[in-house]
Amino acid sequence: MGYKTIIGLEIHVELMTKTKIFCSCANNFGGEANTQCCPVCLGLPGSLPILNKSVLEYGIKAGIAFNSQIANKTKMDRKNYFYPDLVKGFQISQDDIPLCSGGYVEIELEEGTKKIRLERIHIEEDTGKSVHTEEGDSLLDYNRSGVPLIEVVTKPDMNTPEEAQLFLEKLRSTLKYIEVSDCKMEEGSLRCDVNINVVDTETGNKTKITELKNLNSFRAAVKAMEYEEKRHISLLEEGKDTVKETRRWDEVKNETIVMRQKGEAADYRYAVDADVPPIEVKEEWIEEIKKSLPELPHDKKERFIKEYDLPEYDAGVLTQSKELSLFYEETVKYSEDPKQVSNWIMGDVLRRLKDEEIEIEDLKFTPKDLADLIKLINDGKISNNIGKKVLKWMFETGKNPEEIVKEKGLIQISDEDELKEIVEKVLSENEQSVIDYKNGKDRALGFIVGQVMKATRGKANPQMVNKMVSTMLNER
Repeated sequence: MGYKTIIGLEIHVELMTKTKIFCSCANNFGGEANTQCCPVCLGLPGSLPILNKSVLEYGIKAGIAFNSQIANKTKMDRKNYFYPDLVKGFQISQDDIPLCSGGYVEIELEEGTKKIRLERIHIEEDTGKSVHTEEGDSLLDYNRSGVPLIEVVTKPDMNTPEEAQLFLEKLRSTLKYIEVSDCKMEEGSLRCDVNINVVDTETGNKTKITELKNLNSFRAAVKAMEYEEKRHISLLEEGKDTVKETRRWDEVKNETIVMRQKGEAADYRYAVDADVPPIEVKEEWIEEIKKSLPELPHDKKERFIKEYDLPEYDAGVLTQSKELSLFYEETVKYSEDPKQVSNWIMGDVLRRLKDEEIEIEDLKFTPKDLADLIKLINDGKISNNIGKKVLKWMFETGKNPEEIVKEKGLIQISDEDELKEIVEKVLSENEQSVIDYKNGKDRALGFIVGQVMKATRGKANPQMVNKMVSTMLNER
């Protein structure tokens, strides 16, 4: 018996406009509760919304980046439903004529590229925020009310939680590249809802769709999808009827919890918002926006492969984020070895960024500093192992590598006479290893080389040491 999982996503993305979607209130995260709102945000009688042109521009940017068709004529609609922090009793959104229709995002799988189709991208306003206290009270903060959003709705084209994660990562990367959102899930500027169900591929029986809400990280989204996938398969195996419902992920219990039965679109009683005039988007403006877009991740990846002769994998990693790609290219400006720069960034730099839980833009040192470190190694002034230690100190202090090398006395020993004297001393102190080597035990060579490096505190030129130890052993 086989099963096929069907996954569609709805992603709400807060836009980085200076002001909110329908008023001049600041669009900033945080701030004292209810200090960034006005009669329009609060939906007070007599207040009139005026659409922020930048919201349209940002929505169009996203549509172009994701290969969507931009509507030349569109409108805003009222979506009616009850929610404690929905102050007007309706949300100004878009129904049947979204700003952007269709489109797709390509993800890379082991078996090749897969195209995830988009249903639509539309603009809308965010709601307020409920704050629940330990005493059991619920407070309302309207600072977020009226913050501009785009909602990206996919077709149900994903078949595993891993595919959904790859899609989300590609989406976030692209949105950050075009600078329409900072996509900080911890601040709520990117929020993901999942629609998931499972089909029995032999009988055609399928479970009803479950909507997963309030997923505040990609990790939580993947875990929730994995849980639901197993739950839906169990329901099919047990022959149980399923219910179309909304569930949330409980991080403590590691399971999904029922919130409510899922409503239908008709329940929202969509109606045209008469306070916001119809919107006309001219082709000339769309073309202007298209020309203003920066190089997108896929295009940059292809360029890195051609321009820097990088493997596809390297180029993919280095273009995952705009900041990382900029750091790489800036480093390459000062270095003659693009592949070695790639190796250092993808290896030690990214590993330490992950360990210290910081971003590439938070580094204390500059791209030129990293290029200087690589040059010190290439020039034979320090060994690769010493270079790793110097990088650690660069992370901690932000100092230039040459300054660190001088302070710590780390200049590599490449003087032949000095090295010969050290090797002679090590050989005389390790006669048994010399005998072992003569008896065909090749591991003895590595041991003696290690002892020389230890005696020089890692400062000896490793290539010279290997060659010298081998020569002097064979001469004995």
